[in-house]
Amino acid sequence: MDVRELTTTDDLRAASELLAGIWRPTDPMPYEMMRVLRFLGGYISGVYESGAMVGACAAFPTADGGLHSHITGVSARGKGAGFAIKRHQRSWALARGISTISWTFDPLVRRNAYFNLVKLAARATEYLPDFYGEMPDELNAGDPSDRLLLVWDLDSPEVAAALEGIPSPPVEVDTFTVLTSDADGRPLSHDPAGAVRLAVGTPADIAALRASDPPLALAWRRAQRASLGGALAAGYRVTGFTRSGHYLLEVRS
Repeated sequence: MDVRELTTTDDLRAASELLAGIWRPTDPMPYEMMRVLRFLGGYISGVYESGAMVGACAAFPTADGGLHSHITGVSARGKGAGFAIKRHQRSWALARGISTISWTFDPLVRRNAYFNLVKLAARATEYLPDFYGEMPDELNAGDPSDRLLLVWDLDSPEVAAALEGIPSPPVEVDTFTVLTSDADGRPLSHDPAGAVRLAVGTPADIAALRASDPPLALAWRRAQRASLGGALAAGYRVTGFTRSGHYLLEVRS
């Protein structure tokens, strides 16, 4: 994968068009916004395979000297592009004295949770209910836009190890499952009753579920908001994510 910072008008337009194609029918990063972000010193990159752009990312400088990664999109043929972009973004930030990058993602998307929390070793810090309000794009339409806020500590040993392919294994012992799936694929919730370590499940494929059964997708959103969001508000912290699709949490020490 060839990842590079985008600077020219043609490259910025291509990145904007790629992102619009992913979030159709909306245009999440119009060319004009790309141009202003570039002018203000933000981060805009594209990832190329065989000379064609297959992914793009845009990030804003924050008031505290960090970077907020607003949007990253990868086309269907861009396997591995997301990881390549994040490695490039980290190097770009560190070269400019930036030590943290934040971003949000939909906590119902299992593959993104594993990517962010395990492959990148980012930290989940806050559950944000309906963060963007109603979103009309094909990926999110009809579902409240709940998001999980992440912070990526760029110079931490855990992050460096994860980027070398050595993620920290999740600790799954003595966990109490507060959200799982029943035999029909519906969310099944349990009262944590003061358990020290929790496991919060996710649906196998929320995107497919939104298309085939919107009421069930909404039921998962509400159940996860109560369990994962409720646990974070009650003083738990996310410690990992399992291959079986469960967030692991424990009481903050």
